[in-house]
Amino acid sequence: MSRVTLNRRLELEAQQRTEDGAGGARVQWQSLGTLWAAIRPRSARMASGETGAVSRAGFRIIVRGAPQGASRRPGPGQRFRMGQRLFRIEAVTEMEPDGLYLICECEEEVLP
Repeated sequence: MSRVTLNRRLELEAQQRTEDGAGGARVQWQSLGTLWAAIRPRSARMASGETGAVSRAGFRIIVRGAPQGASRRPGPGQRFRMGQRLFRIEAVTEMEPDGLYLICECEEEVLP
């Protein structure tokens, strides 16, 4: 297995839901820490969003492996932040049997 160059600094974030006292909930994003990653584009397409057309781009983001349950292990429903860019994590799997790296299948939405 060759080494992967992790040259992008990403913030891993998870949703934090708090009750609003009126039967609803407020969603905020909480930082879980910084991870170094390699980002590889997958695909892109135009789609319809709530407010009109959006550009959806798929990315494969590779990070160092972490055991199941570890706070630094990304999971579906979380996201990566790189400045103003947000990458929603859809699926996570080990890159190889030893689990040295994780592959995160992500999607980024951008208003045109």
